Order: sequence, then structure tokens, then C-alpha cells
Amino acid sequence: MPAVSSVLVPYASYLRVYEPLAAFAEPERGHWRRYAARDGTPTAQDELRRSLADLLPTPPVPVPVHESADAFITEVDGVVCVCPWRTRLRGWLALEELGEVLPVPLLDAVLPPVVRGQAAKDYERWRDSNPDARPWIRTAVWQVPVRWFTLFSDDERTFEPGGAGPGGAGPAGARVLRYRTPMVQARRRLARSLKTLRDTVEDGPLVDGLVEVGRWLEEFHPRSLVELDYGGLVHVLSCAQLAEDHSAADVAAAITALRDGDDEGAGEAYGRLTERWRAVRDRQFAN
Repeated sequence: MPAVSSVLVPYASYLRVYEPLAAFAEPERGHWRRYAARDGTPTAQDELRRSLADLLPTPPVPVPVHESADAFITEVDGVVCVCPWRTRLRGWLALEELGEVLPVPLLDAVLPPVVRGQAAKDYERWRDSNPDARPWIRTAVWQVPVRWFTLFSDDERTFEPGGAGPGGAGPAGARVLRYRTPMVQARRRLARSLKTLRDTVEDGPLVDGLVEVGRWLEEFHPRSLVELDYGGLVHVLSCAQLAEDHSAADVAAAITALRDGDDEGAGEAYGRLTERWRAVRDRQFAN
């Protein structure tokens, strides 16, 4: 389907965890070992195309009938690490959040109430049998949540300009901006940031968000890899804007300034961050 392959990824960012094979029990470990040995494992673009295909029928299929057996694969110091897609679980979780993003009339037009109701019942039955299930991938639309940046250092940033961009030529997905860090570092940075915020500011959404992300990270193997991928947001921003985007450094600077009692420095760093991402979020509602 050439038309589908030319579609840019949605304007979403992703926080992923890649676990070593040792984290999986048999027979799943064997499945991922064989899977990783294959040639040409699927990419993020492949995952997107399959998701879009489910939305084309009438009525649409908001959540796959069967769980995906695919994953993203990477290697860390010679160790194969796996990030299962778990598309079905993520579909249910996204459906729960959709009501907070779209007005009801639009939501009903996109996904009729009967479709959403059936999906909710299916999830409730499935959750009763899988109470400890959790996704390896988190998604945010039209932004990268500030709490995600606390996990990374600027020197873990990778920017590949590629050829794609807003209205530009080049293969979709050629432009990449991402961060990768060992799980132990992500947990340490989050804990330090959380302590600083609790010591210097009142509890609020950022503190609550850090607590929630910390609980999620604790579910994974300590030798995992954590990745923040700008995903489709690289098609919203120009190459120059992406090259100048050092959001993790701004967050780290703000946290350090708060720890040192430098309120002015914290405000300046946080101001750079919020101005950058406000411009992106505003496009969500632009004509």
C-alpha cells in the first residue's frame, strides 16, 4: 500500500524500555531470542502502518483483537535487549485517555460509543486475568512531557538531520532526535530531581508525574535501556529548531538551579523549555 507508506508518523513522542532477554521467562524468552535473530525486524514506521490499517474499516478497530508478537530490538554491550510493542494493551490505555483529549462529538464521530464500550468491556475482562501487565512504551501527543527529560543527560542526545521535515523531501523517519540511557542512570536522575522538587516547591503535577514514571521504571530489569524518541515531532520542527533543542539540558539546569537556591536561573531555564514546547502544542489546534 504505497499511500500508507508515505504517511508521516503521528505527532507523538515515545518513552521506551528495552529489557535484556534475561528479564523474560520462558517460553517468551525463547520467542524473543528467535525474533531478534531474524533479518529485518519491524521499525516504528511498520508499527504505525499496522495501527493505521486497523482504523480504516467500518466500524474501526481501536484495539487489535490479538496482542502483537513484535518488538523493537537493540543491543547494549553485546546483550540483546527487547522492547515489546504490546499494541493491544497500549490501545486500551490510549482509549481510556482519549476522552480527555477530544470533545465528545468528535470522539463519537471517530470512534462510536458502541465501539468504545465493547473495547472497555474487553479490557476489563483481560485485566482481571493480567493484573500485573504494563506497557514497555509510553506515548505523548504534541509534546515531550517535562518529567521524561529528567531521565536523561544532554550528552546522551542523538540528532540525525536526515532529509525529512515539515513539507520537506526525503524518506519519512530519516530525521531522528532521541536520548538513550541505562536504567540505573534514569532511576538515579529521577530520584534526585524528585528530591529537589519536594525540597524546594510545592507538590503538583510535575512531582506527581515523576512519582508515576518512577513506579513504572521500577517494574523493569535494572540492566534495561531507557529511550526517549521524538518520533513524529521531528516533522513539526525544522532541522534548525531540532539542532538547537537541548531540552534535557534545560531541565537539568533548572533542577540544579533549584537545588542551589538560584530561583532566577531556574526560571530562565524553565522559561526556555516552556516557550519551546508551547509553540509545538499550539499547533495541535491550528487550522
